[in-house]
Amino acid sequence: MSALLSIRGMTAGYGGATALNGVSLSVAAGETVALLGANGAGKSTLLKALLGLVPAQGELRFDGGDLGPLATEVRVRRGIGYVPEGRRVFPGMSVRDNLEVAGLPAARDRAQDVERVFALFPDLAVKSRDSAWRLSGGQQQMLSLGRALMGRPHLLLLDEPSLGLSPKLADEVFAAVGRIAAAGTAVLLAEQSAARALTVAPRAVLLRLGRVVGDGPVASLSDKVLREAFFGV
Repeated sequence: MSALLSIRGMTAGYGGATALNGVSLSVAAGETVALLGANGAGKSTLLKALLGLVPAQGELRFDGGDLGPLATEVRVRRGIGYVPEGRRVFPGMSVRDNLEVAGLPAARDRAQDVERVFALFPDLAVKSRDSAWRLSGGQQQMLSLGRALMGRPHLLLLDEPSLGLSPKLADEVFAAVGRIAAAGTAVLLAEQSAARALTVAPRAVLLRLGRVVGDGPVASLSDKVLREAFFGV
């Protein structure tokens, strides 16, 4: 498979502190990749750097073009969707309005995409007129996913989608991620729960202290490599 996303030698950080150091990885069109590691490994920083929210150096290429000089809104228009940690829906707006505000300019396209999201998440269709704050945590995460899909992304960046959810709701969210991936959208999933992430991702990239310490099919990653990524032992 050809690379949809290609990162070579990425360095990124905040206020002079380096959070990523020489990171290289790729995601093929339609592929789902789990980005695993302990807190502070650099997972969220990597996703934000791809969206242009954190300054980064190195080679960043997406769909054949250079991401480096592009503003965040241009990267989104090029086909990168982002679901941040903590859901961050607009609580006072209805479910439908949350979706429509993230949709394409043409009203007909927005309407079609809202219906696609409702087909993917039937619970949201039932509550389409409800304010987002009335939704459960799992439903808010599904709304955040749906909002990202309104831009028709080729690559979806997910940051800790199970955070703060009960096991049952987390399972429902990951089942939805699996359906999104099965429909052909590439997914780069940052997640601390390796067990859940690997239910939808056949390949994993392991980060430890801002560096890649493992990359390959799940079956090829040894327990030793996984322990090193999460515990440093």
